[in-house]
Amino acid sequence: MKRFLVAIVVLLSFSGTVYAAHIKGGFFTYQYLGPGSNGNLKYRITLTMYMAGAGEAPNPCVPSTGQLTNPINFSIFNSGTNQLFQTAEVSITNQYILSKTYDEPCISGDQRTCYYYIVVYDLASIELPSTPNGYTIAYQRCCRIDGIINVISSGDIGNTFTIQIPGSNIGLNAQTNSSPVFLINDTAVVCKGSYFEYSFKVSDTNTEDSLSYEFCNAFSGGGRGTGNGPTSTAPDPATNPPYSSIPYASPFNGSQPMGTGVTIDPKTGMISGIAPDMLGQFVVCVCVSEWRQGVRIAVTRKELHIEVKSCDPLKAKLAPKSAFCDDFIVNFKNDVSNPPGTEFLWIFGDPSTGSLDTSRDETPFHRYLTAGVYTVKLKVSLAGGLCADSATFQAKVFPGFFPGFTAVGGCFVSPFQFTDTTKATFGTPGKWRWDFGDVTTLADTSRSRNPSWTYPSAGVKNVTLIVESTVGCIDTIQIPVTVFDKPPITLAFKDTLICVPDVLTLNATGRGVFSWTPLTNIINANSGTPTVNPTTTTKYFVRLDDNGCVNNDSVNVRVVRNVTLQVMGDTTICRTDSVRLTAITDGLAFTWSPAATIKNPNVLNAIATPVAVTTPYQLEARIGSCIAVDEVVITTVPYPVANAGPPQTICFNTSAQLNGSHDGSSFFWTPASYLNDPTSLTPIASPPRTTKYILSSLDTKGCPKPGRDSIIVTILPRVRAFAGRDTLVVIGQPLQFNGTGGVHYTWSPSTGLNRTDVFNPVGVYNSGNDSVKYKLVVTDAAGCADSAFVKVTVFKTIPYVFVPSAFTPNNDGLNDVIRPIAVGIQKINYFSVYNRWGQLVFTTTVNGKGWDGRINGTLQGTNVFVWHVSALDYLGKQLFLKGTVTLIR
Repeated sequence: MKRFLVAIVVLLSFSGTVYAAHIKGGFFTYQYLGPGSNGNLKYRITLTMYMAGAGEAPNPCVPSTGQLTNPINFSIFNSGTNQLFQTAEVSITNQYILSKTYDEPCISGDQRTCYYYIVVYDLASIELPSTPNGYTIAYQRCCRIDGIINVISSGDIGNTFTIQIPGSNIGLNAQTNSSPVFLINDTAVVCKGSYFEYSFKVSDTNTEDSLSYEFCNAFSGGGRGTGNGPTSTAPDPATNPPYSSIPYASPFNGSQPMGTGVTIDPKTGMISGIAPDMLGQFVVCVCVSEWRQGVRIAVTRKELHIEVKSCDPLKAKLAPKSAFCDDFIVNFKNDVSNPPGTEFLWIFGDPSTGSLDTSRDETPFHRYLTAGVYTVKLKVSLAGGLCADSATFQAKVFPGFFPGFTAVGGCFVSPFQFTDTTKATFGTPGKWRWDFGDVTTLADTSRSRNPSWTYPSAGVKNVTLIVESTVGCIDTIQIPVTVFDKPPITLAFKDTLICVPDVLTLNATGRGVFSWTPLTNIINANSGTPTVNPTTTTKYFVRLDDNGCVNNDSVNVRVVRNVTLQVMGDTTICRTDSVRLTAITDGLAFTWSPAATIKNPNVLNAIATPVAVTTPYQLEARIGSCIAVDEVVITTVPYPVANAGPPQTICFNTSAQLNGSHDGSSFFWTPASYLNDPTSLTPIASPPRTTKYILSSLDTKGCPKPGRDSIIVTILPRVRAFAGRDTLVVIGQPLQFNGTGGVHYTWSPSTGLNRTDVFNPVGVYNSGNDSVKYKLVVTDAAGCADSAFVKVTVFKTIPYVFVPSAFTPNNDGLNDVIRPIAVGIQKINYFSVYNRWGQLVFTTTVNGKGWDGRINGTLQGTNVFVWHVSALDYLGKQLFLKGTVTLIR
């Protein structure tokens, strides 16, 4: 009996392993390989299955032996009769773990785990006869995993994997079609209640076909039974088509596998929407239809599990805001913080601005074109649209809102009147909240537009007004208001002067009742502007009473019976100069005459510019009706006349004779430098550069300032003559000179020269000359001259380039370099020196320039070097010479 019980336990244990729920989706594909034998068609058929691991050590991601069947049979049915045509045995050709390699940042927990065990059964080649209706390929297996949200009792529901190969009756060569291929990147885990996107896109080698995507029913097949019947775990062969849908749990179905909030794009295969607010896995089946010339020729289907997990979604929050009333530029930001990597999409609700109506900045701004109310939208998400959230709010844009108010009052015992002065371009002020800044009470508030408030004490009160317009603009303004302990009195003046019998109006302003004393010689003593006419100096006192708050002040009225006046003494000035007219007086108003030559004739100290020899100026000073007059005479004397002479231009390093004159009693030159005698009217000037000399003349006629005149002595640029470098020639050979430096040229002596008055004469020499030294005089357009010399040495030989046979580069100043010495040579083409290996160690085109015995800065020892020289004589004949030279150390 015990032995029997043990057998039952073992059998049950084995059965649990074999029938464990593990199917998680997959798909069939086929590929047309070409014609087969005897008119058949050759195909490759592949089944890719997604399986769950057994969850057992050592590798929980791998299915158990009972879950993984190898080989299996593909069941092939005639699509016209749905009858079995044949079965084909297929072995596993590939199997691997598909894991999620990164953690979804918005989903709780670490998502980096194995999601599927991929098992591929590949029938590399099978030949099928061409039929009108084609074939249906199927494989059935139980069971799906337990606990699928949208499937009733999912752990008892099997799966039918199936695909149809089209037949010839469709036409369009449909029987030679190859199915689309799905990508195997399926680690779909999404965030509960949040937006997501997931692609079912396929690749299709039939580029002439178009594709459409749709949700479709997942098929059931196989059961928990045993054997080979239709209810067995893996019926062999599979049951005949058509196949039944799995039992979807309400409210889900094949067309809405994740509810109404998730849809598929029929053109792209992109699944998107708001994930269900339920945790778990959902079976999603997508059918891809192939269309050729408007005819659907085939359908490929794929099942997949999409897992919904808990998450920490991003948040978009746009709290209601008052109107934006500063200008048309509005700044935006999300009212909650999100982690780094959050992507933003703002839509400002202003389509008239085109592409500027959107922004992906975290804190953007938008310039609205007109005032109004705009619906602003914000969407936040991670890359790919994960963890998305969105929010909207109304942006009220009504710029041109300027709050303001005035406060009128004085003393703390009197009420202050507040008046709203707010300006609004759009709408009107409609709500007010006042805080009068009275710290002694909490009741110092008002919602009236123009309230009043009486303060119990003096001091500075910070009055605040919050004002709101009818379009939602709200702003605050705070103004310090000074509350006095006594009413302030403002006096137009506190000390003044009048003349008998004039009348004077006093002027005081303030809040309250005025009263003046003494009451003698005063009218309207209880006003701010009484009139007085005292006959003697009197101080008037003013009292201001603001409801019992009192202040006092005074005005001193000085009284005179006449005006005192004394102008400045008569004076002499230089003609054309101005003079300040001054006077001592107690007058209050002034008039100078004649006014024509006075800048401002109504000031006491006026500026006059007389034009006549003598001008009397009269000042009238007044105090009310009292007048005094006095006079000053201004005499003008001409400036001394100085004449420095006409401007002069001289050559460099020469002198100029100055010729000055004047009618004064003394004179002086400035600057005195470079003058041989600055005390003379006719000094000689020798400036090194262009200089301005000023002659100043003084006299004793009354004008205290000197008369001046100036002369500019301009120095022409220096003439620089150049006759050329000393040279060597041979008898009978022409020598071309080339003088520079000026406009006119003169050569001397004339020996051998064809001309002496040009810059480029030609010289030819005979045996009577050993050498000639020429002087060249060069003058410019102004006649300024300079000279230069050149020596010509005449050799009684043919044109030649002499090169020494040895040199001693020891820095003793003798024979330290090897150089060419050209005689009768117009041009050195090159002079080059080579070492014994043919390496170029020196070259030049300059006659007389030589080599110092160094190679790359290194001194060379005693050795023999080869030189080459190419030259051109004055007759145009080329000359080539070579030889050797010995360097001696």
